[in-house]
Amino acid sequence: MLANVIIIAVVALGVFFGARRAWGSATGKRDCCSGAAKGGKSFRARKIEDTNEADYPYSADYKIAGMHCENCARNVTNALDSVDGTWACVDLDSRTAHVLSKKPLDRAAYERAVDQAGYRLLA
Repeated sequence: MLANVIIIAVVALGVFFGARRAWGSATGKRDCCSGAAKGGKSFRARKIEDTNEADYPYSADYKIAGMHCENCARNVTNALDSVDGTWACVDLDSRTAHVLSKKPLDRAAYERAVDQAGYRLLA
C-alpha cells in the first residue's frame, strides 16, 4: 500500500513538472531547450517585403552562441530582422547568421538585438 502511494506521488510530481515546462515553453516564459527561465525577449516575425538580394549592398556572417534548436534560430532571425533595413538568415547547423543590409552594417545594433533575444553574437 505505501509503495503504491509513493509511486503515485512520484508520477504526479513528474506530470506536474512536465506540464509546467510545457506551459512555460508554449507561453514563451521558459527556454524551449533547457526549460530554464528565459533570459531574453521574443521578437515577432517581420515579413521581409524586399527579398531581392541585389537591393542589399552590405552583408556579413556572424557566429551566434546559445542556439540549440530551430525555435532558437527563428528567434535570432526575428531579432536581427528587427534592425531597420536588415534581412537575416540563420543556419542552426553552423550557428551562423548571414545578414544583408541596405545601410552600412551596424554591428552594435545587431549585437544588442541578439543579446536582447538571449543569445550572443560572436564574430
